[in-house]
Amino acid sequence: MDANSFRTVIGLEVHVQLNTESKMFCSCSSGYADSEPNTLVCPVCLGMPGVLPVVNRIAVENTLLTGLALGCQIASESKFDRKNYAYPDLMKWYQISQYDMPLCGRGSLKISLDDRDKQIGITRVHLEEDTAKMIHGESKVGHKISLIDANRSGVPLMEIVSDPDMTSPEEARAYLTTLRNILLYLDVSTANMQDGAFRCDANISVWPVGIDTGDVKVEIKNMNSFRAVFKALAFEEERQSEVWVKTGQPPEQETRGWVEASGETVSQRSKEYAHDYRYFPEPDLPPLKVTDQLISSLRNAMPELPDSIYKRLIEHCELRSSDALQLIDDRPLLLFFDEAVNEYAQPQRLANWMLNNFVQELRDSETDLASNPVTPQRFVELLQLEDDGHINSKMTAELLRRMVTSGKSAKELVAETGGQITDDDELQKMVAKIIKDNPQAVADFRAGKKQAAGFLVGQVMKATKGRANPGMVNKRIGKELGL
Repeated sequence: MDANSFRTVIGLEVHVQLNTESKMFCSCSSGYADSEPNTLVCPVCLGMPGVLPVVNRIAVENTLLTGLALGCQIASESKFDRKNYAYPDLMKWYQISQYDMPLCGRGSLKISLDDRDKQIGITRVHLEEDTAKMIHGESKVGHKISLIDANRSGVPLMEIVSDPDMTSPEEARAYLTTLRNILLYLDVSTANMQDGAFRCDANISVWPVGIDTGDVKVEIKNMNSFRAVFKALAFEEERQSEVWVKTGQPPEQETRGWVEASGETVSQRSKEYAHDYRYFPEPDLPPLKVTDQLISSLRNAMPELPDSIYKRLIEHCELRSSDALQLIDDRPLLLFFDEAVNEYAQPQRLANWMLNNFVQELRDSETDLASNPVTPQRFVELLQLEDDGHINSKMTAELLRRMVTSGKSAKELVAETGGQITDDDELQKMVAKIIKDNPQAVADFRAGKKQAAGFLVGQVMKATKGRANPGMVNKRIGKELGL
């Protein structure tokens, strides 16, 4: 067997912390990120005996909204179940989740890769509670210790389970980036992987071509970036292929963890099956009824999603595909573009200046889009000054830099320094002086070195600090040199 003798099967389980003010089954704040450990807790999220959970309505609606965006079948009746397992971050030794009656069933997500589209099936979207957070370290005397912060316990957690339809790490990465964008546009989650709001477990199995896929799979955990998911899947592809070559058998079904430092997966435990969790209906929560009225109101509240935005930018604004994708990947920048393009009739020119010059100026000044003083209206005003001939492109770039750092408008800055020099008599005098002061360049031009004319143009631009109209300067110098 060689590398071409195998095929890869990948399915992803994505856990998404939802944007809610309170936790899933109690009134404790879900904003645990900057809080002191174990301060946002109550008997419910600590799992004390005899407590009664109450369902967070906003979490349910956010899950249904996500299901609608993914084209899922929405259940008219759903229920919660107890998923039983023992682990230190689960104080009550069971997690309230959903098993056989999830809120959202079959759906799909379209990904684009290498100029081709592919539909990835969605198995289900269900709702559960997050666990506490374990922090591993060492004590002052060098002993290994594990601490538990229960602030995260009970935070609403939506799980999106894909079908095993992906066949490469590249497709898995495309799926995750596409899904994350949808969640951001729905505003149901921050979807920040670094903060744990968007977490992915990957199931991967490698099988010889021509052999039916079995039920053996390896689950990979501990990946906190798209890059980590890609690298972990690529490593596991190679490892499992080697197992097949050496043994002629599939790898052992297990859960493995990704170790960023060494760039490899390591075995953690044998992989559980569903029956290992001993699911049974949550006795303290009644079934959920999902009404047609609720679904209708959620559909009406659905924002424009990335796929529709892409079509609009390509067909209506006639943007390049790469520019449209870049705008979609940065929602604040897209909102800036949408507001500006309503007042400017050249969408591609607007995108060029935004995605190149403006983004770079924000980066250089260490300013984000939200706090920078350049509004869409001021940005359009700047471009229109150049369109109307008041400034040239070099001045546009310089004015944009000063707009970001000074907070002044383009018109204010032009009033201070002067606009583009377009007076023919004034330019004639400047060109005559430059020609007189640079006899060697003139001689070089006469000798056939045509690039000398460009040097003279540059000298005029330098003398006027970039304010001279480049086109007029070129024509004037050409005329003076007899071109």
